[in-house]
Amino acid sequence: MLVWSVASQKGGVGKTTTVASLAGWLQKEGLRVLAVDTDPHASLTAYLGYGDDSVERNLYDLYKCQDLTLDEVRSAITYTRFKGLDLIASSMALATTDRQLSGRAGVGRILSRILSFLEEDYDVILIDCPPVLGALMVNALAASSLVIVPTQTDFLAMKGLEGMIKTFGIMQKASGGRELDHLVVPTMSDDRDPECEESLDRLRKRYQNKVWDKVIPPDDAFAISSSRQMPLPLMNRRSRGSEAYRKLLDCCIAHALENCPDKVSQKLRDLSQKSSQSSISPSASELLTDDLNSMLGPEEF
Repeated sequence: MLVWSVASQKGGVGKTTTVASLAGWLQKEGLRVLAVDTDPHASLTAYLGYGDDSVERNLYDLYKCQDLTLDEVRSAITYTRFKGLDLIASSMALATTDRQLSGRAGVGRILSRILSFLEEDYDVILIDCPPVLGALMVNALAASSLVIVPTQTDFLAMKGLEGMIKTFGIMQKASGGRELDHLVVPTMSDDRDPECEESLDRLRKRYQNKVWDKVIPPDDAFAISSSRQMPLPLMNRRSRGSEAYRKLLDCCIAHALENCPDKVSQKLRDLSQKSSQSSISPSASELLTDDLNSMLGPEEF
């Protein structure tokens, strides 16, 4: 089972959109995926159609639990209307986690223990992180086989990226030298724009092979999909943003096959093989479904 965190110390760079879009593609391809919302703002939870009062148990309940069991963990999973895409929802109460967990032994490994119960249940777990360095982010990073770092190329976003890279170094020292594997993903960047191209060039020169060689472009469809509480690949697989996230998914799977092949399920291997053979054209029924989803959204079906 792979665990990918999406993290940045800057808000508004596309963390939640990245989790939702990757999760949407995995679900669309028949994979078992769990989205974990560790941000007290609960944007991912809302993106998938839920609020504080619409789930019985959430991540905060698991953090409070002193004696975790498989039943306890599974009781906090919300099964969304997208079969195969499940959610551990967030709660505003997570904002008190640093204070609540102060002095508790192994405070940075709680999420790792939670997810260890689900080793056989999912192909990929995707974690949406808060933008603040604290117990919630540390837990997510410690549980991850890969950290995806979305970043825009403006000044403040680049400062947020610098903060994340420093955080990785601190965690590496604290964990006895274990390097946090990470991939910087340029978001909301149009590589056809000369100014964007210059910014991307500076980004890639500074961080070299840690930067994805493609970009997530601006796409109005992201806003539409979030308002419909539906990951973009499930609403419109052919939008430029959706297609970009499919390329990112292929990159992440290839990375996992190279760096931690023992964690890659057979279904993910099959998906990687399918992608490498060529992009298979969608069937007529898939195209019609995409068009209807784009026009109507899920509420009218």
